[in-house]
Amino acid sequence: MSNEAVIHAHAGAGTHDAHGDHHHEHHHHETFITKYVFSQDHKMIAKQFLITGMFWAVLGGLMSVLFRLQLGYPDATFPWLEDILGKWAKGGHISAEAYYALVTTHGTVLVFFVLTAGLSGTFANFLIPLQVGARDMASPFLNMLSYWFFFTASVVMLSSIFVETGPFSGGWTAYPPLSALGSASPGSQTGMDLWLVSMALFVVSSLLGGLNYIATILNMRTKGMSMTRLPLTIWALFFTAVLGVLSFPVLFSGFILLIFDRNFGTSFYLSDIFVNGVGALPNEGGSAILYQHLFWFLGHPEVYIILLPAMGMVSEILSVNSRKPIFGYMAMIGSLFAIAILAFLVWAHHMFVTGLNPFLGSIFVLLTLLIAVPSAIKVFNWLTTLWRGNIRFTPGMQFAIGFVSLFISGGLTGIWLGNSALDIHLHDTYFVVAHFHIVMGVASMFGMFAGIYHWFPKMYGRYLNNTLGYVHFWITIAGAYMIFWPMHYEGLAGMPRRYYDYSIWESFKRFGELNRFISTVAMIVFSAQILFLFNFFYSIFKGRKVTSLNPWGSNTLEWTTPLRPGHGNWPGEIPEVHRWAYDYGKDGKDFISQTTPVGADESHH
Repeated sequence: MSNEAVIHAHAGAGTHDAHGDHHHEHHHHETFITKYVFSQDHKMIAKQFLITGMFWAVLGGLMSVLFRLQLGYPDATFPWLEDILGKWAKGGHISAEAYYALVTTHGTVLVFFVLTAGLSGTFANFLIPLQVGARDMASPFLNMLSYWFFFTASVVMLSSIFVETGPFSGGWTAYPPLSALGSASPGSQTGMDLWLVSMALFVVSSLLGGLNYIATILNMRTKGMSMTRLPLTIWALFFTAVLGVLSFPVLFSGFILLIFDRNFGTSFYLSDIFVNGVGALPNEGGSAILYQHLFWFLGHPEVYIILLPAMGMVSEILSVNSRKPIFGYMAMIGSLFAIAILAFLVWAHHMFVTGLNPFLGSIFVLLTLLIAVPSAIKVFNWLTTLWRGNIRFTPGMQFAIGFVSLFISGGLTGIWLGNSALDIHLHDTYFVVAHFHIVMGVASMFGMFAGIYHWFPKMYGRYLNNTLGYVHFWITIAGAYMIFWPMHYEGLAGMPRRYYDYSIWESFKRFGELNRFISTVAMIVFSAQILFLFNFFYSIFKGRKVTSLNPWGSNTLEWTTPLRPGHGNWPGEIPEVHRWAYDYGKDGKDFISQTTPVGADESHH
């Protein structure tokens, strides 16, 4: 029986059982492999993305703790480091090569594997069919392939950590010539080849996923679900997928050319530069700047690919937990659209100091500062949604409010960096590290946590522990600001990024104590994430059971499914939609589900 047939057979079963699992068994004859491994159910694929993303988040976080150890205590030796890292930490002191490998891998896996695959992969898969009213994705098979390409990319990236010459160590942006010359450093050998193969597989995964998300949103909405009745989560995931589909191929082509330069003697990025001990390279006419254009043409849309899903989920969670309609629904969609367009027009603001024509730079300054307008619209609408709301401070809501805080404070420093004149001083300093970690790294992690706390009851039929959730939130938000706020001051003082040891500079020695402070807080914050991990896996099996179908009193369609929806989501007919998703506190009713027909005497406000 084809997938469709299985789903329809299940749909027609008309089960009255709250769990909807028994009929599910009868029709599928599922084995462990088809249910948990090569699953084509979007809800299981979402969980696979989430748990793989969590694995990488722990690994990437652990790497940051290790290199913060070096930055905070450059003179100390930790014998236990040699036990873990072997030759990379001889005498208990991380080697320079290992330090750069850690920084590079940390950046790569958190940007791509956690905040792109983990965030979009989880919530686009989980929420799109449930919130638009579809049985599954447009192509469940492609959806499964998307996850397994990501899994394969993960395996290849993980294996690069264990090769003898070590993982790639030229920074997550992989600029040539460090990435194009095998002889540039030990990590530029096998480690770099594996990095490129892994990233190519990852791009394939993203494209398969993105095309699927777009097709599902455009073609598979239930009866009555017009585009302007979609929850903002779906709009955000839609624009995210469009950004990915348009920009990832450019990165892919950049990587293909890099593979050619590395292995087939071409000169796309390499020219006759002089290399110590080698003399002039035989290459002629290549431009290392070309790579930067190709990389950042993905790289800037990428930050919005990471941010938009978080924004969409935050809009939904703030509205549900303020018991108020989202403020400015159409303006929210309009600002998402504006961000999606502008995201493609600002990539060269990463390149103000590459010798870019200053006039061209001024155009990129203007376009970069323009992006602050739709961002500000979103911020004001979130604040206005909260204004005089009947707020419930669930852990999900706290993380959503935390997201807004981080987005404001991280976004403001972007206005500084967007000025090319200021950027000459600030580029490649800790100011940049502080800016993008707050606005893209930590903020998006907060969006992801908000989503997990909010939709966990739908994913697993149980609640996460609230007390642990509150502890997790307060340590993480206080810690995030204590780690990244001081970095702005280091950056203003000119302290460059990506240096192994600052204690040998007279100018930067004075930050020794501050760096120790940052490193200490980083370790505390990391341990708070381990607390979250415990909460997550413990609650899957032992958490408090969800007894009501709609625990948050929410209007969207996912809460009309059984407590533990089977493959196909709704046991009977898919519900019909009669209104938008944000009728909270209307006409004296606490909430009005999207499936409730509009009454004759209903107000129009």
